Amino acid sequence: MDVLYGLHAVEEALRAGRRKFDHVLVARERHDPRLTNLVSLCREAGVRVQQAPREQLTDMTQTTGHQGVVAYVRPQDFLTIEDLLVAETDQDGNPKARLLLALDGVEDPQNLGALLRVADGAGVDGVILTERRAAPLSPVAIKTSAGAAEHLRIARVVNLVRSLEELKKKNIWVIGLDERGESDYDQFDMKGDCVLVLGREGEGLHDLVRRTCDHMLRIPMAGGVSSLNVSTAGAVVLYEAARQRRAAALPAAPAASKPKKKQKGLGS
Repeated sequence: MDVLYGLHAVEEALRAGRRKFDHVLVARERHDPRLTNLVSLCREAGVRVQQAPREQLTDMTQTTGHQGVVAYVRPQDFLTIEDLLVAETDQDGNPKARLLLALDGVEDPQNLGALLRVADGAGVDGVILTERRAAPLSPVAIKTSAGAAEHLRIARVVNLVRSLEELKKKNIWVIGLDERGESDYDQFDMKGDCVLVLGREGEGLHDLVRRTCDHMLRIPMAGGVSSLNVSTAGAVVLYEAARQRRAAALPAAPAASKPKKKQKGLGS
């Protein structure tokens, strides 16, 4: 069984309905409306709830950040690249341009969690994680994502370069983010099918991954440092992509009509 902890993480896992819950432990010392609501959600979903001392929850999770809630759940099922390639349609039945996020060896679970939260908020259609030399989807990452990880479509791959090549064969642009990129991120058209690739903390993209990218973008920096933290940089670019897509979906504003000339009356 996997362990989830934190109010948001457990609540969103319940709402998403993807995980099979075994039981939920709540701190005996905690009594407040938020916990009461969570217990009600558990009962509605048929999930057993037990009370335990807060110290026991701390021992189980090895952290004091559990907020008095710990859940035992079945491991999350990951998707494949083929699953992410399934065409989606918008509300009108038209093909929807896909926005994917690929992480090339992000090792900090808090950065991973922050990126998953951003991806969910920006409307990303799928996230690609690597199996090796990268942070796992751990309880820390899930809690940092505020439960967003439970709503995202996540694929895990062994070879990121090979997976990116598969996406390119399906006419999905592969866009890398690097301080040495040739174009500013806000000057690039991200309204079509594309996957944004983010690299390791401090090291950036691996050479093979960089060479696989169709375009390399940068975030212009006006201060003394040359780059942003990977989760912050991801937020900047993903929300720019979301902004472009929203703007493209808005109906065109009607052209302003010229004011009619005032006609002179008789005898004027």
